[in-house]
Amino acid sequence: MSRLIQALKPFASCDIGDALVKLKYPFGGYLDGISIWSPTRRGNGGNTTIIGPAVTVKMVEASDTTSPKSSKHFADANEPGKVLYISQPKGMYSACFGGLMGARSKSVGAAGVVIDGRFRDIAEIQGMGLPLFARGNSILGSNTFTRASELNVPVQFKDDLWVNPDDILVGDEDGVVVVPPSLVDQVVEICKERKEIDDNMMKALEEGMEMGTAMKKFRKPADQAK
Repeated sequence: MSRLIQALKPFASCDIGDALVKLKYPFGGYLDGISIWSPTRRGNGGNTTIIGPAVTVKMVEASDTTSPKSSKHFADANEPGKVLYISQPKGMYSACFGGLMGARSKSVGAAGVVIDGRFRDIAEIQGMGLPLFARGNSILGSNTFTRASELNVPVQFKDDLWVNPDDILVGDEDGVVVVPPSLVDQVVEICKERKEIDDNMMKALEEGMEMGTAMKKFRKPADQAK
């Protein structure tokens, strides 16, 4: 796993997503709607990047009495260098993560937290420097709204895009992408090839070449719209 993570580190979420599209992975692995909130909000000059294997948490509504109950608090499930991925039931207006859980994640040495849902205590989490990506925020805690059901199980993001335990999550200012370990080597090869092309194209554009000319010169026809 360490080798795979090191291989992906040089590349941005955009590069990886484009590679996954080329490999026909669902939605290019893009977790749309999730953006960075800590240590700085998107567009506020930060350059935070997270990368690590996913520790998944499946949340259910608190009224759900049929789903399993987790054997321990989900904040204790994270591990050093890993990314806690929380799947909250769709449409919830409450948070499922906050400052206390952030403190636990920080003390564990987690690489970060990604929430398909809401969180709260923005200032606390930013103050501790914990990298956190989420769909949104809320003033309401999880009590009476949601509860953790299962840990380290596959969770559905949408349609046929899932996040599995130990899938690699990469997050930066542009967003978050999920990469199955089995595709990392192919993704890296595509990213390397594309980076060289884009570097040459950028240099040409900076020297005054027209965009249309640069596209024809450096990119294959199938890639010219990207």
